[in-house]
Amino acid sequence: MRTGQDTRSNGASGTATARPRLLLFHSQVSGRCRRVDGFLAQVLQRRANHATFELERIEAEEKPDVHESFGIDALPTLVVVEGGRIRGRIVDPGGCKAIERFLAPWLR
Repeated sequence: MRTGQDTRSNGASGTATARPRLLLFHSQVSGRCRRVDGFLAQVLQRRANHATFELERIEAEEKPDVHESFGIDALPTLVVVEGGRIRGRIVDPGGCKAIERFLAPWLR
């Protein structure tokens, strides 16, 4: 459950943002990762939540250091970062329903 509002500065303009970051840790060579990316797009589109998150896709092959810093052991993994802290994590979600349940506290 979300409490309060994230008032972090976005750095460049110094304005506050309330949008949590949704990180998709994945690999382009994985069919499972591509499917989960599609499931995520469906969930955000279906619920008209395109602007709810600042979505970032982080490839294992391109940024292994970022994967390591978040303790990612399996792909795909979704992580929600809000207020500078990890608020949720789901490894290899089974489909749209699993992603929707995971993101429910933030979805409209």
